[in-house]
Amino acid sequence: MRHQGSFMRSRCGAAFESEATMLRRIVVLAFAALTASLSFSCSEISRDTAPVEMVATVNQEIQLIDFADAGCGDLGTILLRAITKRTDVSDTRFLDIRLQRLRVSYVRTDGGSLIPQPFVQTISGILPVNGTATLNRFFVFEVNALTQAPFAALQPNNGGIDPETGQPFVKMDVILEIFGETLSGENVATTARFPLTFCFNCGGCR
Repeated sequence: MRHQGSFMRSRCGAAFESEATMLRRIVVLAFAALTASLSFSCSEISRDTAPVEMVATVNQEIQLIDFADAGCGDLGTILLRAITKRTDVSDTRFLDIRLQRLRVSYVRTDGGSLIPQPFVQTISGILPVNGTATLNRFFVFEVNALTQAPFAALQPNNGGIDPETGQPFVKMDVILEIFGETLSGENVATTARFPLTFCFNCGGCR
């Protein structure tokens, strides 16, 4: 199944329908390469052993997500590059990278400890050696994450304060681990990391 244009990983839940709609435009990371689109499901992760390196560069447009702002735009994009580790490689026919998996995890940066559960999705697409691909519109949270700790406490009906820090916001880094393999079967991986602050009725997304 293809998923596009959603901040959350798709799981049905009527209780969260209005918030999922509000966040429909707060999206990041889908494979928009020259040739392929994305499909997702859970899978395992692997290690980087290939003669080609995959590099991720983050271009972040939004660092603060206001749950009361229905007009948030895209969080940003990630540029992927595939670079040969040796300059004397003449035959690169099998060094294109077939994207396979993406793992999303989180680290609090505000002194708190509660975080959403990490999850792994399967992706598909070809990143050409010595070429680039742009990631945009991708899931960075599962659909029920914003109704659970640590975000639920920020809602006015729950007090609007994070109980761990005593602050009206939650800060964390989102860590994206992207995995693939070359057409010759060697594993490749890279990591992108970006900060996000979450709050409610705090002046809008920015």
